[in-house]
Amino acid sequence: MSRGFSHVLNSSPLQPGDTQLIVNNVSLSFGGVKALHEVSLKVQQSEIAAIIGPNGAGKTSLLNCISGLYHPQVGEIRYRNGKEHILTSLKPYQIAKLGVARSFQNIELFKHMSVLDNLMLGRHVHLKSSVFSGGLFWGRAQREEIAHRKFIEDIIDLLEIEAIRKQQVGTLSYGLQKRVELGRALALQPSMLILDEPMAGMNAEEKEDIARFILDINEEHGVTIIIIEHDMGVVMDISDHVIVLDFGSVIGDGTPDEVQRNPQVIAAYLGESKHG
Repeated sequence: MSRGFSHVLNSSPLQPGDTQLIVNNVSLSFGGVKALHEVSLKVQQSEIAAIIGPNGAGKTSLLNCISGLYHPQVGEIRYRNGKEHILTSLKPYQIAKLGVARSFQNIELFKHMSVLDNLMLGRHVHLKSSVFSGGLFWGRAQREEIAHRKFIEDIIDLLEIEAIRKQQVGTLSYGLQKRVELGRALALQPSMLILDEPMAGMNAEEKEDIARFILDINEEHGVTIIIIEHDMGVVMDISDHVIVLDFGSVIGDGTPDEVQRNPQVIAAYLGESKHG
């Protein structure tokens, strides 16, 4: 965004260090299987918080609770953007309107559409014109379309995807598709960005690019980022705060250095894993 990002990306009125997300005693079960057990944590405005843990530890289930795809049976999740909102009572589109954007472990793009069209779809929560005026493309609808396109152009510049803007997403490499999905999440203009394994399946060069983009988004615009990532080198390099889950429970919560010294974490994940 040092390349001339002309719009405000993070619209949160909070200051860096203010508590933005509170997960309080959240438990989630599917039948007799406990996905999350009494999970509590806090995330501060403008930090990069990584959620790590072995496969099946409950990481994606936790993100799904924050973004409204799952509703926990116990506990609550509160989000602050000037006002305090109880996310556990809201639908995903309502949470998105509050400024919480999400990318997925499996790519969820419209592969028959162009990169540009996929990015424009990310602006849907900001559309204010009626269907009638939008269809005629005049007046307010025209001005709104132009403003949204300018915002998308900034994202294209940020993510260095100018050369592929008109290509169908389905024809792109996996790494570029993941980059487009990051762009679509940014198009929502989030104050909190949730990334579920954004570097999965990438080579070393692609990982470096995504890590650089994440740092730009966080450092230059103060967007809070919650990330699930299995590459411990990346996690420890870019994160301010690391939360460790094991069997649906929090077993570690602190700075990268603190977590790396935690005996429970070493046993469960960073060292000899009991998960095999």
